[in-house]
Amino acid sequence: MDLQSAWTGVESALRALLGGSPLSGQPLIREARQRQLLTLDQANALAQFNSARERTADAGYFPSDIDINAARDGFVRLEASLEAPAANNHTPVQGEAMSTKGLRVTPLGTPRPVPLPREELPRWIVILFALVVISGIALGAWMLWRARPDTSLDHAVAEWQAGRREAAMSEFEQVVRENPKNAMAHVYLARLAREGGNPALAREHATLAVQAEPGNGAALREMGATLLAARDFELARRFYVRAVEAQPEDHVAQGYLGCTLLMLGRTDEGARWLERAGPGSWSACVPPASSGQSPRPR
Repeated sequence: MDLQSAWTGVESALRALLGGSPLSGQPLIREARQRQLLTLDQANALAQFNSARERTADAGYFPSDIDINAARDGFVRLEASLEAPAANNHTPVQGEAMSTKGLRVTPLGTPRPVPLPREELPRWIVILFALVVISGIALGAWMLWRARPDTSLDHAVAEWQAGRREAAMSEFEQVVRENPKNAMAHVYLARLAREGGNPALAREHATLAVQAEPGNGAALREMGATLLAARDFELARRFYVRAVEAQPEDHVAQGYLGCTLLMLGRTDEGARWLERAGPGSWSACVPPASSGQSPRPR
């Protein structure tokens, strides 16, 4: 179940609220707003939900937390819009609490309460409520599915940590076949290729990782490591800077940023970043004037 089918339920609910309409998307929201069936906040929330739904129309797009939050907020506010009509169906009459309406006289002349006839909700409210409930359940199931742990990726990482490189690589490749947008699987494949002496494949996977999640610190750091190993120091520096911005406490990115700066002749800056990172594999990094070898990032 995805945002597309969840939005279909919302549109059905809005059309029922309008008493039928051929409109969809933003025009449908605007029509409900113009008829004062939605408040400004509710209309804006549904517009954000619609925007998230439009983004997911691209088969290559993977919904973000912002998209999910927009869908959730849209549902909450749509439910609030349904409460208002039901609350306004009954208008209190002055003195009604003291009225004898609903009483009848018995043969003994003593009033006996008679229950008032039950007022049924309008059919459109029942249908609308059912649609919202069904759509809410569908959205909840979709979010739970999205949040479930990627056991295939976890198992591949365990294989890699155990030193079974070939088995790990095979499982990481299976993960990206099932989900080409899995940034972390590409990160591990890039590292395995880099450590295995295949710089072209390493750069390909690092690029795919960054494209899948541009703000992923691990992906940015791996791209920096791939470029540093290829002696493209300036471009490596840029990716290490982005990695530190994404994860300010990443000491590995800090250390190799300092190493890259040394390679560029920016000794003072490099020394400061190395000091900030503390001891690590990057501590062995020396400027090109002292060594003709490239650093080997980890």
